[in-house]
Amino acid sequence: TIDPDGRPHLVPIVFVLDGETLYTAVDAKPKRSRRLRRIENARERPDVTVLVDEYDEDWRQLWWVRLRGRARVLESGEEAQRALGLLVAKYEQYEREPPGVPVLAIDIVEWRAWAA
Repeated sequence: TIDPDGRPHLVPIVFVLDGETLYTAVDAKPKRSRRLRRIENARERPDVTVLVDEYDEDWRQLWWVRLRGRARVLESGEEAQRALGLLVAKYEQYEREPPGVPVLAIDIVEWRAWAA
């Protein structure tokens, strides 16, 4: 996301992809606040970028995917519940402690990728 001063605000996320929408949620890992800067940034400036990479000691196996999209903050509703269910299905850690709202939905508008 982009902060109020126009600087990139980067944080690692876990996510699930559903068609052309990427979802990520606020989970129970320790945080200073449940009111996360990335959520507030997305509300104020919905243009976002996500970078996913794979590192391997064998550099011939390296790859990355970068997507650009428009973020929506889901506080409730059917789409938020579906996204939370998809996250729980993907990450076994969430079976014990599922994430909650808000869910950040990123509607993808551009993909870029590279592989060694």
